[in-house]
Order: sequence, then C-alpha cells, then structure tokens
Amino acid sequence: MEIIYKLFETAKKARLNAYAPYSKYLVGASVLAESGAVYASCNVENISFPCGVCAEAGAISAMVAAGERKLKAVLVVSEGKDLVYPCGACLQRIAEFADADTQIYLADTAQIRKTCRITDLLPHNFKASELTDD
Repeated sequence: MEIIYKLFETAKKARLNAYAPYSKYLVGASVLAESGAVYASCNVENISFPCGVCAEAGAISAMVAAGERKLKAVLVVSEGKDLVYPCGACLQRIAEFADADTQIYLADTAQIRKTCRITDLLPHNFKASELTDD
C-alpha cells in the first residue's frame, strides 16, 4: 500500500505544475514501472488544442525515456466531483506497456476513489499482433 500512497502523492505534486490556462482543469499522473521507479507528469495545454499533452502520456514518456518498458500501475488525479478517466488515446498508450493485471487508480485530490484494470477500461485494445500477416 505504501507504493500506492507514493503514486498518489507524486501525481498530486505533478498536478500542481499543470499548464492549463484554457480549461483550468489540472491533471496529474504517475506511473509505476516494473523496476519500482515512479514517473510523473501533468497535463500541458496549448492554444492549438490538439497539440496539448495529457498527464498520462507525459508520465509514460518519462518512463520510456528512462529506459523502462513495463507498467505495473497508473494513478490519475484531478479535482472535481467526477473522476477523471484516461482518454481513449491514453488508454491505448497505457495498454502498450501494460498487461491484464496493470492497475489504474483514479483519484481526486483527497483520496483514491476507484481502482480498475486496463482491461476494464479498454477491453479490446489494438495489439501489435494485429499488424502481422499470420
């Protein structure tokens, strides 16, 4: 449980650095790599809306930049009455480095409110095996 608390606190801290002047919706995310290392990021908006970066994408990129390739857990935190879920593109990004047991924790700034698996949120992700001719 200690590592989940670390994921929560790391994501909350990253959230405070979010650049969201347009939506005012601050999101933080942290990921736990197979090595036990934690990587975090926040959302970064851009006036050209499609050019923004989700917190989950940034955290996964930091993990990959450090040479890691396997996700054990993801935590996403934001403020508001409704939970923030990873968008479809981020779910596919998570699936790229996850397995069926990868946990996704959804939190507000006070607590983790929901735990699910990537297969719950994206049961039919696109797989590399679909690119083969077999």
